Amino acid sequence: MVSLPERRRCVTYLTTQYAISERRACQAMQMNRSSYRYVGAQDLKDDAYQRVVSLSDQYRYWGYRKIFDLMKGEGMSISRERVRLIRRREGLQVVRKRRKRKLLGMTTQWVNQAHYPNHVWSYDFVFDRTEDARQLKCMTVVDEFTRQGFEITVGRSLTASDVIRILDKLFAEHGRPVCIRSDNGPEMVSKAVQEWLKKKHVDTHYIDPGSPWQNGYCESFNSIFRTTCLDRWLFESMTEARVVINQWLEEYNTIRPHGSLGGMNPEQFLQRWTEGNINQQPKTLTA
Repeated sequence: MVSLPERRRCVTYLTTQYAISERRACQAMQMNRSSYRYVGAQDLKDDAYQRVVSLSDQYRYWGYRKIFDLMKGEGMSISRERVRLIRRREGLQVVRKRRKRKLLGMTTQWVNQAHYPNHVWSYDFVFDRTEDARQLKCMTVVDEFTRQGFEITVGRSLTASDVIRILDKLFAEHGRPVCIRSDNGPEMVSKAVQEWLKKKHVDTHYIDPGSPWQNGYCESFNSIFRTTCLDRWLFESMTEARVVINQWLEEYNTIRPHGSLGGMNPEQFLQRWTEGNINQQPKTLTA
């Protein structure tokens, strides 16, 4: 604990739970008693203040911009800077840890950016473990234009035949994309997957080895998925993992504001785009 608010909360906890003196608690936390007792001149904890704290506690891995977008959507009058200061004062800033991680498929179309829904999908695998130390393998599929997460399939192992089965189901539900982007994992570059995509008339774009930034949309989705879901839960079983992950995906698509979508969630953005381009949409391919 390094921030002043965290130390204040800890001193309060010690004095109430263990019935020790304020002096002793402050000494244990290496904190001046005057700092513990200090109350700012503008300490106005109004409804907006309480709402910032409540949302920050509910969505602990969201930054202040996401909380501001959510409150703006609720019609609350508050500036983004005040949201940041409130979270800083309460010690609610998000501390993120980044880690790095490290086969070639035949690219049939080079595409840098999606221009409409179902233009470019991307997919990848994310790994975790259950409480018994057995592997969990999650396949994530994302629409790069709307940032919508179509599916997170959870299993102990997922092979090329599973990839085909999952994509076939998503093609039937959402229509098939023009192009699909992925890295050069063995499940993606297998002959069976490449031939199946060719039969479905879906182009492929394989990123260069060791270049995850070329699959930035899916990598960003996976990072959010890990920090806000996988790192928060210890799963007892694969069934529990599937339930929790499906709930998280619903929250991501329908609640979580996205900075690159103007503070809208993916579902709102897709609806807004559809309403504004109803007569200009490209024909969606069907499976």
